[in-house]
Amino acid sequence: MSKKLRKIIAFIILLFVFVAFFLAYKFANKSHVDISKTSAEITINASVLFDEFLNDEISANNKYLDKIIQVNGKIISNKNFEGKGVIELESNNDFGSVLCHFSPKSSKKIQQFKIRQNVEIKGICTGFLMDVILVKCEITNQ
Repeated sequence: MSKKLRKIIAFIILLFVFVAFFLAYKFANKSHVDISKTSAEITINASVLFDEFLNDEISANNKYLDKIIQVNGKIISNKNFEGKGVIELESNNDFGSVLCHFSPKSSKKIQQFKIRQNVEIKGICTGFLMDVILVKCEITNQ
């Protein structure tokens, strides 16, 4: 192998390593979305959202996954796990619901809500695991 070819290969490898580190740095330091200050892309009822995932999960994933959505519905449970609150919204199905996970800061606010109370919650949809899951949630109807 000639000296010139070795230099070209070394340069390409060095360039590849630099690009990989740059992308890893950008990914690791990606700005976090402030849900409370960001408008929802979609507003929907909890029962309708659950039914869409139950009937066609692939289509629902394409429509809702990783998007900020605002969901309205009735609270069927209001729990706190190690400082992180979870509100469960009613669906038309007895075996599933919409689970809304709150940050420790936002979890303090959810204790004021009662079972069967209507609520509007905004969060990021992460998919369907027998329940539709929303994370980084915020109450929007206070």
